[in-house]
Amino acid sequence: MSAALDLEAGPVAVGALVGLAGVTFLLEPLVGPLPVGGLRVRPVALSAVVLAAALLLGAVVFYRRGRRLFALAHGVFGLAWASVVLGTATGNGVLLVGGVVLVIAGCGFLVGQARER
Repeated sequence: MSAALDLEAGPVAVGALVGLAGVTFLLEPLVGPLPVGGLRVRPVALSAVVLAAALLLGAVVFYRRGRRLFALAHGVFGLAWASVVLGTATGNGVLLVGGVVLVIAGCGFLVGQARER
């Protein structure tokens, strides 16, 4: 009996990004800043950016599968996380607080949506 893997590109890409985010996070104490373009970036910062990309891609994957609530959750938290990352990287307090407010509002909205089901 042979078992064939039935892999779909979308979920595999999301999983790969989440895995890459985890690996770059774990590399932080082992390596110094990495060159990205003309900048030197700490692995933990790269991890946060990759995780935001994974969440946003997850929103697209769930939306295409017809799972609207999961897509919305991934989209809201992907945008919030990207806002927190960008706000921290640029020192922009408005983006940082906006990301936190989006998480809180998103949680409330998603709980309300889940209760309606």
